[in-house]
Amino acid sequence: MEYSRNKIACEEFLLEERRKNGFPCTVVRPSHTYDDRYLPVAVHGKRGAWQVVDRILKGKPVLVHGDGSSLWTLTHSDDFARGFVPLMGNPAAVGETFQITSDESLSWDQIYDRIGDALGKTANKYHVSSDFLAACDPELVGTLLGDKANSVVFDNAKLKALVPDYRAEIPFAEGARRCVRYLLGTPRAQVADPDFDLFCDRVVAAQEAAKASFFASITR
Repeated sequence: MEYSRNKIACEEFLLEERRKNGFPCTVVRPSHTYDDRYLPVAVHGKRGAWQVVDRILKGKPVLVHGDGSSLWTLTHSDDFARGFVPLMGNPAAVGETFQITSDESLSWDQIYDRIGDALGKTANKYHVSSDFLAACDPELVGTLLGDKANSVVFDNAKLKALVPDYRAEIPFAEGARRCVRYLLGTPRAQVADPDFDLFCDRVVAAQEAAKASFFASITR
């Protein structure tokens, strides 16, 4: 994934400057960080997550990559700040690298279930292989195949050794409620994405047709 390669290159450049010239730098590695105005979902269109929310509200299937069991870590920006601010100007942090994430690891099924709970609805999760989704939308090659399709679990022990009071205080169940409250209460954030809505319907129809064709072929 080009985005990740570029981040690695930036880290290597800064740390090399530190080794050669004493450049004072600290590398911070967040993961999927969100705030009350940004609902984190794995598969969405170009206009944000509202169309996913709309589909859940209407009982329509929402696309979940793979079987929904891969693990992911979501960190609210308030929690990220609790780890980041104590590193600023801290001499012990200079020349070091730190991860700042929540300690809560959730499967993508659990993430969508919590969004559904926040909406007071059951998320109608529809599982589709990541490879098929990326074949249907090449823009998902990096963000899905190179990123969210893989299980990721983080260890914040190094951060906590330097910032012993650090702990993430906002579990995603609470974060999802905050996001939903903002979206439902902010009409300008309710940006419809008919292209993504049609994409979801077409993916579901294609997979259902393939399943029907397969089962018909083995029962002849």
